[in-house]
Amino acid sequence: MPPSFCRHNRFISNCPICRQPDPPAGQRRSSGTAAPNRATSARSAGAPRSRNAVRVRKLSQAADDGFRNELIPGVKASADAERLAAELAFATARLAELAADPPELYAQIGAEPDAEEALWLAFLAAYLSPTEDEDPFAGIRTAHVPWSSGELPDLGVALGMRTSHDRSHGDRTVLAYRAWAQRSGGQQVALSGEGTWTPERRFDRLFERLALPGFGRAGRYDLLVTLGRLGVVEVRASTLELSDDATTIAAKRVFGIGDKMLLERRARDLADAIEVPIEALDHALFNWAAPERGRATMASTAVASDDEQAAIAGVLGV
Repeated sequence: MPPSFCRHNRFISNCPICRQPDPPAGQRRSSGTAAPNRATSARSAGAPRSRNAVRVRKLSQAADDGFRNELIPGVKASADAERLAAELAFATARLAELAADPPELYAQIGAEPDAEEALWLAFLAAYLSPTEDEDPFAGIRTAHVPWSSGELPDLGVALGMRTSHDRSHGDRTVLAYRAWAQRSGGQQVALSGEGTWTPERRFDRLFERLALPGFGRAGRYDLLVTLGRLGVVEVRASTLELSDDATTIAAKRVFGIGDKMLLERRARDLADAIEVPIEALDHALFNWAAPERGRATMASTAVASDDEQAAIAGVLGV
């Protein structure tokens, strides 16, 4: 009999949502099932782990208390849904803050008369990420060197939670970014794209073009969202551009599926239902994924109003 596929486009036997629950331990082995090979078992137990072996990391998750909402089918606990509502409210308030009253360094980017310098500073902010210290931009300011100098920034600084920088790779990403911009005749030209592009099209294309060595999804996404909100580049997100980072892992948990196309569709449905920009989900999902890690505020002091948070919580049913 050919294998059956479930509604999540996976084999039923492999789907954690649709598959039949495992039988009790005493019933798992049928009378016709052979006992495991002892030599194989011993070798598996005693053999050292391969460097390429898959490691399973247990994620923080509240106990199932019967909570269900079709917008977030992977969430099974009211506490997780409440936390998600709070993070969505904060992320939405932060986006509004960036546009209306951006914190220190972001305000400097928006007011910088030299377009090349503004874009360079925005890149460093997204690549290194603000920290959660009293001075979240201290590392970025220390690393910064003028774009026109052609010098490389000092990357031995404190890094924020959403940094793309890998210290073991040195200046690789910065060199790649400079080379990418110079091939186009400067950052402004490279980030302008085609004049006929819509803001959404420009966001998508630039996100693809910025896929430089070591410049991860979080950094690229944050860079474009920041530039758009500050009015430096005419870009606007229409998807989450999910790939392989912490936000993507959280999205799979929240939406109960792994297929990228369906993840994007469910993310769009959620954003529409709670009436928030799609890019708010990027930051919210990152913070929701691992509460024990701590929250990335990205230097924001924004506070969502009680009405805004209550509206989101109401749609989620908490």
